[in-house]
Amino acid sequence: MSRSFMEEEIASQPGCWRRAVELAGTAVALPRPGRRVAVVGCGTSRFIAESYAVLRESAGHGHTDAFAASEFPRGRSYDELVAITRSGTTTEVLRLLAEVRGRIPTTVITGVPTEVAGRADTVVDLSFADERSVVQTRFATSTLALLRAQLGERLDRAIAEARGVLETPIPGYLRTAGQFTFLGTGWTVGLANEAALKFREASLAWAESYPAWEYRHGPISISEPGRVTWMFGEPPAGLPADVRRAGGTFEASSLDPQAELVRAQLAAAALAGDRGLDPDRPRSLTRSVVLH
Repeated sequence: MSRSFMEEEIASQPGCWRRAVELAGTAVALPRPGRRVAVVGCGTSRFIAESYAVLRESAGHGHTDAFAASEFPRGRSYDELVAITRSGTTTEVLRLLAEVRGRIPTTVITGVPTEVAGRADTVVDLSFADERSVVQTRFATSTLALLRAQLGERLDRAIAEARGVLETPIPGYLRTAGQFTFLGTGWTVGLANEAALKFREASLAWAESYPAWEYRHGPISISEPGRVTWMFGEPPAGLPADVRRAGGTFEASSLDPQAELVRAQLAAAALAGDRGLDPDRPRSLTRSVVLH
């Protein structure tokens, strides 16, 4: 049986990340330290924006906010707007770029620069990470690799661990689980949100996501046998025991969280296959949301 585009694109990520790191080492135009920055996107791109915003502020590079493109606060002042859009055709992103043109300098990170090239001041071309599957994987993580590298992080560990993940089968208890809750702290909250979206899109699974410290403020009530609580990064003290006490499975590892996201992507694709679903053509979704 041939692999889906989604599975092929998941497998290509370590090589794409390496190319993104190399690109970050060139004169690519990304926000300089000290700039007040807003980062926007839709769907998966918004979750990558969330992770980048936390990473940039934590690295001391300056105030950084993340928004869905449709929710950008028109009354706020920023030195620069960064938009993430795989297709370069997403309506909400194009409308926002047109609205702030000439008022806020704009940079777009995209996999298809053709249409958006005339809408932004600067375009960062990640066409090497563009995808055929509707479900987004390698473009998002390659964007994150680019941004992490631009902030001065080394990604050798993440790349090596992702290669290891790709060679490791998804365990049966994850493939048979009936519900998933993904948790993160700091920059990994965005990754938790993205992992949950992958499960919903690819396998129609019941998947939720929260900041890890919020899990005990209500959501833990759904934890029970056959349900998985999946952590990105270091869990809050006592949380694994609380989940197991409720009968649920607590899933965590010492992997770089970006490599752990690859593991979640693989699990979503495996679950889709087990359910007879085509992850390349998820229900009610298209590659780009274009409104008329």
